[in-house]
Amino acid sequence: MVSRVIPVDPFDLVIFGGTGDLARRKILPGLFRRFCAGQMPEGAQIIGAARTEMDDAGFRDMVAEAIREFGGGRSCEDGTLDEFLKLIGYQVVDAKGEDGWKELKARLNDGLIRAFYFSVGPSLFGDLAERLRHFGLADDDSRVVVEKPFGHDLKTARALNATLAQHFDETQIYRIDHYLGKETVQNLMAVRFGNVLFEPLWNAQYVDHIQITVAETVGVGGRGGYYDKSGAMRDMVQNHLMQLLCLIAMEPPARFEPDAVRDEKLKVIRALDPVLPHHIVRGQYDGHGVEPSYREDAGDPRSTTESFIALKCHVSNWRWAGTPFYLRTGKKLRARASEIAVVFKDAPHSIFGADAGRHRNILTIRLQPNEGMELGVTIKEPGPGGMRLVDVPLDMSFADALGPDSEEVPDAYERLIMDVIRGNQTLFMRGDEVEAAWAWTDPIIEGWQNRGEAPKPYDVGSSGPDDSLMLMHRDGRKWRDIRT
Repeated sequence: MVSRVIPVDPFDLVIFGGTGDLARRKILPGLFRRFCAGQMPEGAQIIGAARTEMDDAGFRDMVAEAIREFGGGRSCEDGTLDEFLKLIGYQVVDAKGEDGWKELKARLNDGLIRAFYFSVGPSLFGDLAERLRHFGLADDDSRVVVEKPFGHDLKTARALNATLAQHFDETQIYRIDHYLGKETVQNLMAVRFGNVLFEPLWNAQYVDHIQITVAETVGVGGRGGYYDKSGAMRDMVQNHLMQLLCLIAMEPPARFEPDAVRDEKLKVIRALDPVLPHHIVRGQYDGHGVEPSYREDAGDPRSTTESFIALKCHVSNWRWAGTPFYLRTGKKLRARASEIAVVFKDAPHSIFGADAGRHRNILTIRLQPNEGMELGVTIKEPGPGGMRLVDVPLDMSFADALGPDSEEVPDAYERLIMDVIRGNQTLFMRGDEVEAAWAWTDPIIEGWQNRGEAPKPYDVGSSGPDDSLMLMHRDGRKWRDIRT
């Protein structure tokens, strides 16, 4: 099955921070893959902009090197890369000054969609937005893409939103969260709202609990300085896990339209109860001298920043009253895995007796690795000897289901950048969403800071602190294994 490619209109895309790590690893290789797929229209132009002194030829060399390294195995030797590089240009600009802006404007084409990707730190968002307007590069139809972090807390998020709002309408601002661009995340909405099989069961009457796990095997590494000021709560829960929770818990929107979807997500965030202190577990990885510990990676021997967090949350509305949501994320864990598990309740009565054991249906949505979905069902174990029950998976991995052309499915950044060009904000966070998420997150962080709580140590390569296991065991539940 080959994914259907829908061309976009001609555009100019300016990537501020075009020489940075994100541009090299994700943005430029993703654009190249869209070019290979035939989605890049004739007349499109991609301009890198940064303060690094470089000409067009030098930037094209850098782009070619990035694509060969991060392009996902795409062939670069058949002339396709050379054709793509013809779309590439570079302009030196001073984000806080006057240099380069008139020259950048002269490179842009009249009458095309203009998108400006802020692949820079949030401290530069206001400067860039102001100069785009002042020098006439942006108009009322232009789009700006901003990367996280969307603030450090509610106060800074509001200030950031206010700064952007001085120069751009909310309909022009695309706050990108690459988790929302994953194929499986979007399929979650298709499964829920496109199948009569699931939606009638998607509530507290039938769902025992929901687990959301984002586990990483890497540590903070070279990001130690940034991460130690952020931690797992700000870096992952406030955005990525929050968005996954919203998609799982939200009510069906009236239409599959940007504001209709985002209205329902916002209702979920506002329905979240405050998290009780004994429903929070924080941890720091400890290498015990064999591998670097978190504090060594962070460069602070007394750091109390968490590299792991687990939470028990409740959504107080009619659909989910009484159904807990368990969230966890951490670094240096046993396996790299991101998944959502919807654990359904036991059958109200078992006709097979106590010897049959306890069996539950679990719908697992795998975000990485091996994107796909799995539904656990109970069947009779083959063979004579009575009615012995076993659980088996109905497994749909996208690689198997879509066949040999599944690699044509765009990755998250590819899809989201093309949605920017189309003007489709469905998979992007709205300003009030961001602020509502911080309004829920800030009291949790302030609570453990006021209590003076230090994170619990956990072994590198483990499943996290033992207290996180107890978070579930106290409720008669257990985390799903993250070995696979």
